[in-house]
Amino acid sequence: MQSNNYAVIMAGGIGSRFWPLSRSGYPKQFLDVLGTGKSLLRQTYDRFASFILPENIYVIGSESYRSLIREQIPQLHDTNIISEPARKNTAPCVAYAVYKLSALNDNANIIISPSDHVILNEDVFRQTVESGFTVAETDDVLLTLGIRPTRPDTGYGYIQFREESENLGAYKVRTFVEKPTLDIAKQFYQSGDYLWNAGIFIANVKNWQRAFNLYLHELHELFADGRKVYNTAKETSFIENVYMQCPNVSIDIAIMEKAKNVMVIPAKFGWTDLGTWASLYTVHTKDYLHNAVNNEKNVMVYDTNNSMVHVPENKLVVLQGLDDYIVIDTPDVLLICQKSKEQEIKNIVGDIKRLKGDKYL
Repeated sequence: MQSNNYAVIMAGGIGSRFWPLSRSGYPKQFLDVLGTGKSLLRQTYDRFASFILPENIYVIGSESYRSLIREQIPQLHDTNIISEPARKNTAPCVAYAVYKLSALNDNANIIISPSDHVILNEDVFRQTVESGFTVAETDDVLLTLGIRPTRPDTGYGYIQFREESENLGAYKVRTFVEKPTLDIAKQFYQSGDYLWNAGIFIANVKNWQRAFNLYLHELHELFADGRKVYNTAKETSFIENVYMQCPNVSIDIAIMEKAKNVMVIPAKFGWTDLGTWASLYTVHTKDYLHNAVNNEKNVMVYDTNNSMVHVPENKLVVLQGLDDYIVIDTPDVLLICQKSKEQEIKNIVGDIKRLKGDKYL
């Protein structure tokens, strides 16, 4: 294993589109939504640990999740858990990890990855990431992994790329595109020029810092000032002060969409972003009526098809006359929603917070 290769796993999200199973105190990355016996976070850690030194794997998330991270990955050293004092989106999250690791290793090649993705072909994933590390080690580039689409999908952002200028399987990015309408998604899918944006990035630590300096200079100055205190007892108080001044902005908008040296590695390793119930439905085992049910022994279906059902194991649930629905039952919340309308769940969560407070969140 290469000692300069590092992984940073982002585990700070609250998974609001996976509500009501995902809650702010126990979000989806800590849940075993696939019934494998491992949470999504644990699966992500194990995936990286198969080809990256364990001491080079870091998990970053809210301070309130530190005990959950430690509980689910007990072999992770306490210093490899990076605690954020506030949620400020992914740009400050990435900056904190990058500048902290730069104080440890000026030659670090860093992959930034979400903690809640499903990857079915882990051998291909490893080969793709290792190719990315090889490019990042020698070239002035910011790499992203783009997924070859298997269908028109309006739930993902897209990356348009140029087939020419190949560099070890990496291609120049032309543009990033936000989640499209269905008609546009069909055009993207048919063209072959677009990839799904997986939100997985690879770059050498120097190129990460150069990008922050060029495109988010305010953040660069804030985090660069801490080089002497990172990995010391003074780090916590320094970061608390820094986060009070950080803008709330994503790494995609702040840097990746602006940088001129972004390249993409097209890949196909059975990837799914488990951001929504419909995305879980696509990878879940289904019955002969195309229903994905977590508790088949106690769920009885009549004239019900193409639905995502997640209910408590000790509860008898009878469903009749549903087609293409999401049914999620928890001890205090029941959600019944058309699968095609699940993008509205995030808005529903906002209404619940406004009308009911945080009790159900």
